[in-house]
Amino acid sequence: MAMTARDRGRGRFGPALSDINVTPLVDVVLVLLIIFMVTAPMMTRGIDIRLPKTESGSDSTEERLVVSVDRDNAVYLNDRPVNLHLLTDRLKTEMERSGVDFVFLRADQEVPYGRVMVVMDQIKKAGADRVGMVTQAAPLKREGRKGGGR
Repeated sequence: MAMTARDRGRGRFGPALSDINVTPLVDVVLVLLIIFMVTAPMMTRGIDIRLPKTESGSDSTEERLVVSVDRDNAVYLNDRPVNLHLLTDRLKTEMERSGVDFVFLRADQEVPYGRVMVVMDQIKKAGADRVGMVTQAAPLKREGRKGGGR
């Protein structure tokens, strides 16, 4: 039996398949994606600050500039330590880079009011139009029942 050009590439069970099966690759990628989604929130470590509690707390997940003052009066810009005298320049640079003019100020409840005002003054000197004070929502108080219950 002679092979013709038309019969080339055909074996006993039909033509050879040259497609790559990507299903195992997709399975591995999805497993890795799930692992990273679960572990990513655990990798962020912020500055340890006890925020004052208020009745109306707000959370926002948009990109923002955050200036923090911890209980040792150390100043941070977006979780990076910064000298108070250099805060204005660094804040100007970050505001120009990100295009954000709203700055959030987080301060530990143990920080003296005067220190918070000095940091706020530096923020205003940097050209921030609005400064937001970050607080933590206070737990709701339950009111007890009056009189004898059943």
